[in-house]
Parts: sequence; C-alpha cells; structure tokens
Amino acid sequence: MNETPVLAVIGGSGLYAFEDLKERREYDLDTPFGKPSSPITVGYLQGKPVAFLARHGFGHVLSPSDVPYRANIYALKSLGITRVVSVSACGSLREAYAPGHIIIPNQVFDFTHKRERSFFEAGLVAHVSVADPFCSSLSDLLEESLKEVNANYHRGGTYITIEGPRFSTKGESGLYRLWGMDIIGMTASPEVFLAREAEMCYTTMAHVTDYDVWHIAEESVNVELVVRTLMENISLAQETIKKMVEKIDLESSCSCQFGLENAIITNPNHIDPKKREKLNLLIGKYLD
Repeated sequence: MNETPVLAVIGGSGLYAFEDLKERREYDLDTPFGKPSSPITVGYLQGKPVAFLARHGFGHVLSPSDVPYRANIYALKSLGITRVVSVSACGSLREAYAPGHIIIPNQVFDFTHKRERSFFEAGLVAHVSVADPFCSSLSDLLEESLKEVNANYHRGGTYITIEGPRFSTKGESGLYRLWGMDIIGMTASPEVFLAREAEMCYTTMAHVTDYDVWHIAEESVNVELVVRTLMENISLAQETIKKMVEKIDLESSCSCQFGLENAIITNPNHIDPKKREKLNLLIGKYLD
C-alpha cells in the first residue's frame, strides 16, 4: 500500500473490527521518541486508506500516563497523515451530557503533570498557538457524520484531562464543575497539542460513559460501566468513521497544517544539530 492514509483513528482495539476494512497491513514503526503504543494498522475503508492506532496498546496494557503520545503522533506523521480523529471515553460534568451521548469538544484544560507535552526541547524552541486546540474543519466533518448516523451528540465543551489512572474524588469532581469544565478524561492532553505541533488536523469523538462521581442519583464511574458503554457505542463509532472517510476532500487544506509557520523562535544558526535532525520531519520545510 503506497497511498497516504486520509485519516488516522486513535482509540481502542474494538474500532478495528470493520468487516469492510480491506487489504490490512501493519506498520511496526520506530521514532526518535521511541516506539508507538502499537503497530499502525492501515487498510481501505470506503475505498480510501485509513490508519488505526491502539492508544493503550493491544490488550490495553498502557495506563494514560504511560502512553507514548509523542511517538504515536510522530509515527502517524511519518506516514504522511494530516487528519486524526480520537475516539475516547469520558465522564460528564454536566446534567445534559448524559451517558451514551457523544461530545465534540472545542476546548481542553490540561490538568496532567507527569507527561511530555511537546516535541520541542532545549536547543530548539517553538511556541505553537493552541487557543483553539481542536480543528474546527475536521470537527465539522465529525458533526456532519454523527448527524447522518443519528447519534445523540453535543458540539462544544471543555475537556479537562486528569492524570489518572485513578478516577476523581467527589471533591475534585465538584471543583471541576465549579471551574466550568464539561467532560473529564485522561487522554486528550498532550495528544491534541502534539498534533498541532505536527501540523495535523485533530478532533475528538468523546463517548460519555458516566457522570463521573458528582451525580447523586447516578452510579459513580467504574471500569465495568466505562467498558460496557464503550462496547455499546463501538458500532456507532465505526459507522461515524466510515461517514467521515466518505466526506474527506483530499484537495482541502487547513490552517492546522501550517501551525509551525511562525512558531519557531530559536535562531536557525543556534539550533542544536541533533535536535534539528530529530525533528526534521516536523520542521524541515521551514529551515531548509
């Protein structure tokens, strides 16, 4: 398969069970940031090449803090991919966002503290703009696709990313609600920021599995509840992805694909040669 995938899907292994995903191949890649969570599966869906990456590894062996986010995004970038849809579970911090609903967030609040958040380190500094972290164009495409499969969805909301792997206390959950957060999960950050640094369009299909622990009348979040709701939504997620693939216009472009254009601040004459080589995939077009 020589064609560049038109879309990458980052999510759980259940998403890969498309009966009509043809000519599957696995790419066992390595990157300057280590190996990605899993080999990348590429196949044809709706006649177009699509890539799938298991965020937590095959069999869900990686905790949210241990996911190699930089390696994952870099590996997808190395395949020439410019569009990424994340499929993830989340808890709801709002009454209206009920379990079973799907949220397309437009903002993120990074409340993690253990993760590498950027490709850029000492020797090569860049300040990427993430005022609007999710790609509005790809989110539009996701919304159109959710409408066509009759999903119960909401457009907009702030996704707070906590470190995990434990769930929240009631005190924490109540505070997040006071802060104005809408949904809660463990994987949006730094994935969304790294995608912007890699000049990729990125959107999230967040499946509400629970009301976290704040809702007095509902069951508090637990693994069984999360898995059960996610499994019920696998088919819906698959149908939505198929619709997205159908709608992708290969001739379209987006400002996300120029996210580093004015972000690199280090004087080219002072860039660490090793760092330049390490990040050439991301910055080469601006320094050559």
